[in-house]
Amino acid sequence: MNTNLYVGNLPYNASEQDLIELFGQVGEVVSAQVISDRETGRSRGFGFVKMATSEEAQNAIEQFNEQEFMGRRLLVNEARPRERDGGSGSGPRRSSYERHGERE
Repeated sequence: MNTNLYVGNLPYNASEQDLIELFGQVGEVVSAQVISDRETGRSRGFGFVKMATSEEAQNAIEQFNEQEFMGRRLLVNEARPRERDGGSGSGPRRSSYERHGERE
């Protein structure tokens, strides 16, 4: 099963290929993505690496978390699922009037 890792504190000049080469030292990299700003195209300083197995992902965490890479100390941990707004089921549902500051 593939395991997605969050990689934080990336150098702004790090590429997806850099991540593939680094994480490839501990296992099979399924994919790598450096997140960039939509407006400027500049790296936002974090990304995601998908490892082929959970064991390889755990090895990558142990090997690279808090280790220096291109002059920066990486933060590597298992990525959490992306939270989507409005459907989490937490809290009571409110009408559109209540959401916009008007009561029914």
